[in-house]
Amino acid sequence: MDYSTLFFLLQERRSCRSFQPGQSLEPDEVMMIIKAGQQAPNPLNQQPWSFVVITSPEARKKLRQAGEQAKQAVLEQGGPGWVGGFSIDFMEEAPLVIAVVVDPRKGGLGEYFNQPLGSVQAGSACMQNMMLAATTLGFGTLWFTFFDPAAVKLILSIPDDHEIIGLLFVGKASGEIPSSRRRDPVIYADSFGVEYDQG
Repeated sequence: MDYSTLFFLLQERRSCRSFQPGQSLEPDEVMMIIKAGQQAPNPLNQQPWSFVVITSPEARKKLRQAGEQAKQAVLEQGGPGWVGGFSIDFMEEAPLVIAVVVDPRKGGLGEYFNQPLGSVQAGSACMQNMMLAATTLGFGTLWFTFFDPAAVKLILSIPDDHEIIGLLFVGKASGEIPSSRRRDPVIYADSFGVEYDQG
């Protein structure tokens, strides 16, 4: 097997929720991850993304508090009970957090034909590239969205008119990252609901 192939990386990229302490990234590794994100497709090459690199314990503690508040909000609104036992210790364990932020005004021409999500789609592709790059470098990652965007914008001084695609937690995984089984794909032929013959 060729371990440098994209298909291998796609299988190796898993959601890491436990990081080794004291395993910081070198500045060039951080830049490699971010530059990989910038290679993502985006409408009109407007590159709507910007990045907030978070390494200080103080900032990571504040982000964790935002995560805890989100957990509490879910429980108070009658959400699933398992959320109460969901540990977010990793939010302070990971040595690096990168907030991927997009400017909705840089979403291409979609505003002319009821497609306003160009910047969000580009930012999501950017995030995926970053996770694959981090996997290539031997790091575990987690794309985290379990927070109130308004709270995180306040913590990171992100403008109100920008959107947070997510927080990317990066670090050396503590132990083996369990794989999550994927369901068989739902595929239709030519029209939604028409069975596709997979041969």
